[in-house]
Amino acid sequence: MEKQKDDKIRQTVRRTYGNIAKDGAAGCGCGCGQGSNPTAEDIAVGLGYSGEDVAGVPEGANMGLGCGNPQAIASLRPGETVVDLGSGAGFDCFLAGRAVGQSGHVIGVDMTPEMISKARENAEKAGLANVEFRLGEIENLPVADQSVDVIISNCVINLSPEKANVFNDAFRVLKRGGRLAITDIVATAPLPEDIRHNLELHAGCVSGAAQVEELRAMLEKAGFVDVRIGPVDESKEIIRNAAPGRNVEDFIISARIEATKP
Repeated sequence: MEKQKDDKIRQTVRRTYGNIAKDGAAGCGCGCGQGSNPTAEDIAVGLGYSGEDVAGVPEGANMGLGCGNPQAIASLRPGETVVDLGSGAGFDCFLAGRAVGQSGHVIGVDMTPEMISKARENAEKAGLANVEFRLGEIENLPVADQSVDVIISNCVINLSPEKANVFNDAFRVLKRGGRLAITDIVATAPLPEDIRHNLELHAGCVSGAAQVEELRAMLEKAGFVDVRIGPVDESKEIIRNAAPGRNVEDFIISARIEATKP
């Protein structure tokens, strides 16, 4: 029964983001509502990206789907290998590719075929040889053991019905000393039943949020150390726009999640 529920969640999320990829619409539940008609650029700047970041990626890569800026905490260095969990149309991958340089490598993983196609088109348009995109689920990464320096992700792990498996597999692919630099939606209090069981709000980055201490326990059980979870400065505004009128900001925040593989 639980597996059927998990599959239904995945199908809903895959369908939602497949439609976003095909329509080219800006913003999901995490980015909606910022002004009357926010552009992807407006959303990205509101999440802490610079105008230079927005202008420096291929057109169509930024879809305004995040809830923060993992680049700000990743401290990427030239030559590093980076994996982006739930890479969408490639926005964070292209920024990471610029940071790690031609001696580095960036792998975007997404379970939505339409997003992978869009990201690969964007990479081809930009002529970026150090960025690639792989179709797969973040619970079972198509990435070799101990081959990655940094894992980034932006408002995606909350969508997974098997978050412990996400962190377990992240630990597997990271090298010793490798690190997580994630922004995501987390719960600060139990979600009301009508929100928790709403599939549309799950796909909108709300209903799947785990509580902070649950996430900490999952990360530590996976083997991570130096776990740090703290709110994104603009969190309240981001969350208020995720589901207008439902007061979800009383239950969830956008947070930075950092951890290290010893």
